[in-house]
Amino acid sequence: MSEPIETIFETVARTASDVRYALSERRAYSEEENPSGEQQLAADIYADELFEQRLLDIDGVGTYASEEREGVINDNTSSGSANSEQYHITCDPLDGSSNLKSNNGMGTIIGVYSQQPPAPGEALVAAGYVLYGPITTMVAAVGDTVTEYLIEDGERQLLNEHIELPDDPTTYGFGGRVPDWTDSFSEYVDDIEADRLKLRYGGAMVADVNQVVTYGGIFGYPMLVDTPEGKLRLQFEGQPMGYIIEAAGGRSSDGTQSLLAKTPDEIHERSPVFVGNHSLIDRLEQSL
Repeated sequence: MSEPIETIFETVARTASDVRYALSERRAYSEEENPSGEQQLAADIYADELFEQRLLDIDGVGTYASEEREGVINDNTSSGSANSEQYHITCDPLDGSSNLKSNNGMGTIIGVYSQQPPAPGEALVAAGYVLYGPITTMVAAVGDTVTEYLIEDGERQLLNEHIELPDDPTTYGFGGRVPDWTDSFSEYVDDIEADRLKLRYGGAMVADVNQVVTYGGIFGYPMLVDTPEGKLRLQFEGQPMGYIIEAAGGRSSDGTQSLLAKTPDEIHERSPVFVGNHSLIDRLEQSL
């Protein structure tokens, strides 16, 4: 792992501890909306500002783009242009923040790109997520290596090296209202339910994908009848999670191709998102 990428994950771990500590005092909604039209919690704003400040302070990080921001933030203190020998961070600072009120799982998603967003999936060089569950953990992927850490007091403790998806998948979870699913997708869900997979869906992508990483299976937010692009943001959620799952031996897809094969036209572009075991993604693409 290169020094800047190592520093990025060290900084994410340190910042995640501070974010988790502050959650209980920042459960109220602000008057602001993010670029996707979602009302922001005070916790969303706090986490975003903290990650922006600390990640842009790292030598070798040129830009920061967040699901909570309209555009890309440049590091005005760095030398050279924003595209020269620098990494570019995308961040979903508090994935599943609507779960804060009910005290359910949430997370943070980080993508590290070699190009300034909007960037193609092939420009990802690393990605990771933090899960604020009963304990705080971080899963980081660099190249084809996926590693899990326990985070305590801002420090990382190695839990698992060389994570791979289990060969025998057992879980599934899909977003969106069932009446809004397309007929072909509904038929696919009926098909895999016949395999007696266990439903695991909690409204936070990080928590749901971590179930797939732990037990094998598939997570997705599909295309809907009235919104064929789905809900999830490709640059902030789909591609970083796709990178992690593919590094762990699984597949990602928008229903027809790998999420990493896509190039968004703008940073908040949405896409259907599916990640999981090869067998389940293969069946999905055949069904759609």
